[in-house]
Amino acid sequence: MISLDSPVTAVLGESKKAKNFTDGLGLRTVGDLLHHFPRRYLETGRLTKVDDLQPGQMLAVIGEIEKSDVKTHQDRRTGKMAARVETWVRTDGPRLQITFFARHVGSAKWRADRLGPGTSGLFLGQAKLFNNQWQLTHPKFVLFGAQESHDDDIATVEAIGDLYPIYPLTKGLESWDVARVVTFARSVVDDQPDVVPEAVRERYDVVDAQTALGWVHAPEDHTQVRRAHRHYRFEEALVTQLVLAKRRRAVREIGAQARDGGDGTLLKAFDERLPFELTAGQREVGEQVEADLARPHPMNRLLQGEVGSGKTLVALRAMLRVVDSGGQAALLAPTEVLAQQHHRSITAMLGDLAGGALMGGTTVELLTGSMTKTQRTGPMSRLGSGEAGIVIGTHALLEDKVQFADLGLVVVDEQHRFGVEQRAALTDKAGSPPHVLVMTATPIPRTVAMTVFGDLEVSTLRELPAGRAEIQTNVVNLVDHPGWITRVWERVREEVDKGHQVYVVCPRISGDELEQNQTDLPEVDEDGQLVVPATAAPPLAAVEEVVTELADGHLAGLRLAVLHGRLAPEVKDATMRAFGAGQVDVLVSTTVIEVGVDVPNATAIVLLDADRFGVSQLHQLRGRVGRGGLPGLCLLVSSAEWLSPARTRLDAVAATTDGFELSRVDLEQRREGDVLGGSQSGRRSTLQNLRVLRDEQTIVQAREAAEDLLETDPALAATPLLAGAVADLEASANADFIEKS
Repeated sequence: MISLDSPVTAVLGESKKAKNFTDGLGLRTVGDLLHHFPRRYLETGRLTKVDDLQPGQMLAVIGEIEKSDVKTHQDRRTGKMAARVETWVRTDGPRLQITFFARHVGSAKWRADRLGPGTSGLFLGQAKLFNNQWQLTHPKFVLFGAQESHDDDIATVEAIGDLYPIYPLTKGLESWDVARVVTFARSVVDDQPDVVPEAVRERYDVVDAQTALGWVHAPEDHTQVRRAHRHYRFEEALVTQLVLAKRRRAVREIGAQARDGGDGTLLKAFDERLPFELTAGQREVGEQVEADLARPHPMNRLLQGEVGSGKTLVALRAMLRVVDSGGQAALLAPTEVLAQQHHRSITAMLGDLAGGALMGGTTVELLTGSMTKTQRTGPMSRLGSGEAGIVIGTHALLEDKVQFADLGLVVVDEQHRFGVEQRAALTDKAGSPPHVLVMTATPIPRTVAMTVFGDLEVSTLRELPAGRAEIQTNVVNLVDHPGWITRVWERVREEVDKGHQVYVVCPRISGDELEQNQTDLPEVDEDGQLVVPATAAPPLAAVEEVVTELADGHLAGLRLAVLHGRLAPEVKDATMRAFGAGQVDVLVSTTVIEVGVDVPNATAIVLLDADRFGVSQLHQLRGRVGRGGLPGLCLLVSSAEWLSPARTRLDAVAATTDGFELSRVDLEQRREGDVLGGSQSGRRSTLQNLRVLRDEQTIVQAREAAEDLLETDPALAATPLLAGAVADLEASANADFIEKS
């Protein structure tokens, strides 16, 4: 008996193309084969009149050959004689002319003999109109009754309805090869398990598995295709949301010490010292966080917001509430530059409250990997004794030697830069599970938050505090206007002449550095094939080369400094302090300034080779300017070709400063791989059928269904197939993306 778990060879028989299925397409089981869905469908010539064709439309037409002639011509490239076969095919509408080119007359005659009068077949290709005659050039085809045609091929083709399935293929396979094997497999496999319970299918209008399988492989119309895909997307969404819902419930069952804020003395004193009013969003999120901290189970909240929306202030108020409750708070930052920036800004916001308990406040410590053993001794001692209420640090906080008296809150900044193991290493330092607040300045679409961070509660800060100025963003196209780079440096000098400061960002540190660790995506065509440039691209801008060129050229006489990851920590800190103090006019850096750097007097940023950065990264970098109430300017310098994917990204960033809109653009271009998968390449998504932007309604419904199912049956005992699918996802490598939270 053949089942979904049977090896795919069980339905391939003695096929010489078996390796193409197993090795080329990676199909190991019959189930893999049946879930190898068509990537698109072509309307067949039987029902789609050739009269209704549009130039460029892909056509699958069944017709009868009237005649085939061999024509010769001189190849303009080689000067040698070449040949072509012109075949005329009768369809249900006008005749089609089909052309095949050949290098030699002999091969052309051989093909013409195959395409003899009276032979019928299926022809697949792109329709073109020339001299009022529809043509196909070098179409794929299978001939009925030809000696090399398989009887099953003919039967499969003759069974085609209105739509012809086009499958993802590998070398040596055509779509009818896959269609033939799938048709046979469907005829012998009866056990199509329905993972989605019947009651849920009825409530959300989802067809059953058997119907969906038939409609996805052999649809009569596009409505059936849509409903079939709806089944598989809902099934995947439901299983994913059940895993996340179970994790949310598990977190709620873990005991944690409630942090009610005690008498609130420290937080109240801080609020009274604030020189401005909290935004409505900050007040709302602050109330959500306070309510979470007061509960006897760990807070697990994601705080997202635009650059400059005030996330750090919300986090600081949460930390002060925990300190008021007798606990400690730790802020984990991904880089030393950001950790030092947080330490400076938080200490400045606290003012005299950062002088320790004797001053009515608390001690704020900094702990980074570059600090010497002697420099660490004091902070580590004060953390262990409980004297220090707040610590800000990098991965150094994760070391075993770092101990806390009572760690009550962990704040993780730019959380996507840390793995779950790193966060666990910090939370494990607490006597009881600490509350966790993770922050990101990379806006996340609602459905991504529901899918990827589905076991966190999500808070969003959308409004910007008063004092944030508009940022003008322009793409500087060096392909058509190479001379514009001169104007870029003139604008930089103009800003400095006004007493302002400027960032210049490069994708590399030095000229001899390999071009790696870029967030840019490879250019691909609509079928996902890599597009190889016709000519080698010029080398990318490098910090060490650019600063020398500018100092000797366009920006001679200005105070320039460099900042990148290879510099010693004390040098990086001194450079940022000098820039912040206005002692540096132009800071030439890598993307180390992407997050956390706050210099109100910086009004312009120049991004060289801007097409080498992703949409969200460009948005983050742009957010470094316009922070002091002065209008900001962002210049995206690029040699990306017009209408290329890279140029499309730049135009999207220039068109809006709405980070949430840009996050959708970023996700669409990256095919969700960097959000849902472990790599940043964006080429693969851990979700198979579901797309978090396209299938928003499906995800919302699946989340609702998941909560209802667990409410009535927490163990899913009444739905064993669904329970098994959930267990498989929890145990599989594909569950890695769930661990992001």
